Order: sequence, then structure tokens, then C-alpha cells
Amino acid sequence: QVQLVESGGGLVQAGGSLRLSCAASGRTFSSYALGWFRQSPGKEREFVAAINWSGSNTDYADSVKVRFTISRDNTKKTAYLQLNSLKPEDTAVYYCAAKPGGYYRASGEYYYWGQGTQVTVSS
Repeated sequence: QVQLVESGGGLVQAGGSLRLSCAASGRTFSSYALGWFRQSPGKEREFVAAINWSGSNTDYADSVKVRFTISRDNTKKTAYLQLNSLKPEDTAVYYCAAKPGGYYRASGEYYYWGQGTQVTVSS
């Protein structure tokens, strides 16, 4: 069992940066793949980034590649999503999710979810 709590969201101007954190509880955090997803009003939840259990492999949606960086610190049981060069279209609630085994882009593959953190980018 893994519980996830996101933090770090907020209001930022276009071009700005934020760092989201996903703090986990549970003994098996280091064996789980982690994903970040986002959802805007009226839109489906979409994949943003994912990282494998060790942090050695990552995957990004094309829309955020180069601008966002996913990382994790298993000693702190925390995952991060660094958001740079933010655009108004990045405005959404951002969720972290965890699953045993490898990472996937499909949200349905993830077992555990946090409550989300709001990111708002003004133009």
C-alpha cells in the first residue's frame, strides 16, 4: 500500500517555474514506478511524465519534453516534477500515481493516486 501527497502547485506567470513534490508513505515506494498526470476542466486526464523504480529511465509527453523533468529520491520517498518555461496551457491539476513494475503512459495502469495539486499559469 502506498499513500501519495502532492505539493508545490500555485499561480505562476508564463515562462516561470515550479517544482512539484509527491511524498509517499509505505515500505515499498522504491519498488514502484511513478507517473505524473494532469487534468484541466472539461478534459480527460493526460500523461505528463513517468519514471522507473530506480530513476534510471524516464518518459515524457511530447508537449512537456525539454521543459519538464521528473526525478525521485527513494531515500526520502519523494518524487519531483520540475516545471520550467510554463505556458498557460499547462494549467491543470497535477496528480502523481504509483504502480508496481514498469511505468506506462496509461493512467488506468496505476494503482495509487494522490489528491492532486493545482498549477495555474497566467499569460
